[in-house]
Order: sequence, then structure tokens, then C-alpha cells
Amino acid sequence: MELVESTWTEADGADTDLAILPVGSTEQHGPHAPLGTDLFTAQAIARAAAEETAAIVGPTIPVGIAAEHRHFSGSLWVSEDTFRAYVRETCESLASHGWDRIVLVNGHGGNVAALRELCGQLTREGTAYAVSFTWFDAVDPADLGAPALEMGHGGPLETSLLQHLDGEHIRTDRLETAAAGAADRWGEWQSGINLAYDTVEFSDNGVVGDPSGGSAELGAKLLDAATAQLTELLAVVEQRDRHGSN
Repeated sequence: MELVESTWTEADGADTDLAILPVGSTEQHGPHAPLGTDLFTAQAIARAAAEETAAIVGPTIPVGIAAEHRHFSGSLWVSEDTFRAYVRETCESLASHGWDRIVLVNGHGGNVAALRELCGQLTREGTAYAVSFTWFDAVDPADLGAPALEMGHGGPLETSLLQHLDGEHIRTDRLETAAAGAADRWGEWQSGINLAYDTVEFSDNGVVGDPSGGSAELGAKLLDAATAQLTELLAVVEQRDRHGSN
């Protein structure tokens, strides 16, 4: 059940303490993919997993920690403190209604550290048992017959998932341009340190990886794999002792 589509009486009748909160970002993903890529993917995986469980789905958090993309028009960001506070208070609202086992389904790499810290705080304080799930960390392209593909940014995996979700998301006539201006890897590395703080320092158009290597078929496999992983996680979270022992 999705809260934004439900009445308060329908929400009141939900017989579960399990909630899913999608968390994304509004940021550049190259000339071929929409600014909402991270929220679209997180939302789709959250919804798919909810269909397999009794969990309620909260509204997608649309803006995250993404200042590294600020040079590209349309990218939005908030500070880590603001992000943690907003997500925290949203989780507190969910918990106040009895949905106090919460899985944050994340679609943006820049949110990972803050979400991990936040979930630890909520859990230790007893507000809720919360964990964060980043979909692209939960799937291995090699298991899906695509061992040569890596996540990148606006790369083949995100492009594939969006092609599967909605073919109009991807501007296919710009894939060649996206690949031509892409970086091979994220950052500029020396002695184990990423010297670059902003995407524009190593990628001409914001892309990392060749998006033309993706396909809607691979996107379907990615959605299925991420949904399966999230569904398994939800089952564990639903039964797990709040103090950390199974």
C-alpha cells in the first residue's frame, strides 16, 4: 500500500509494522537520462517489493546529498545535516503510526553514508529499527549475464533499468553523445585517494561508463534481482529482534 494514494482510514487499517521509504536524488545523469533517475529507480524497486509483502510505501524523498553535480543544470542538493534531519523526521512520523520497522530504499550513492549513520541512530535510540538498502550494491551484473558492465553514473545499468521502466525516460538519440563525453571511472585517483570532489573534474558531460551497453532486457533482470534482494531483506527486518539478534 502506498501512503500517497491511500486515505487515512485505509492507512489506519494497515496490519503491518513494516515500512519502505524510497530515497533518491534530483541530479544530472548525462544528456540521455533524466534528472530523476535515482528517485525513479528507487521508487520502482520499492513498489515492486511492496507487492510481495504487506509493507506500506512512503513518499519518495526526491532531493539528496548531491553537491558534486552542481555544475550541471537542474541538479539539486541539500546539506548532509538537512538531509539526515528530513529523512529522520519522516521516519519518526512513520514510527509514530506503528510502522517502526523501516527499510530505506536508496538510489543515490551520495546518500549511502548519511543513511547508514541515520539508521544506526534511529535503531540505537529505539525510535525504529531501520536499515538502508542501496539497490545497485545488492545486485551483481555478472549474475545477470553482464560481467563486463559496472554501475558508473548514467551508465549501462541505470540506463537499462530506466529503459525497462519507461522507454521514454532515455533519449536514445543521445546515447552516442553520452558515451563520447563519459569518463571510464568515477573520480581521479592517486594513492588510494579520489582527488576530485566534483563530477565535472573528470567527466565532460556527467556520465561515467558507456550507456549504450545497456538494454531494456537487462533492465528487467536488474529490477527482478533488486526486488528479490529487497524482498528477502524485508522478511528479515520484519522478524529481526530490535536489539540486533535473530
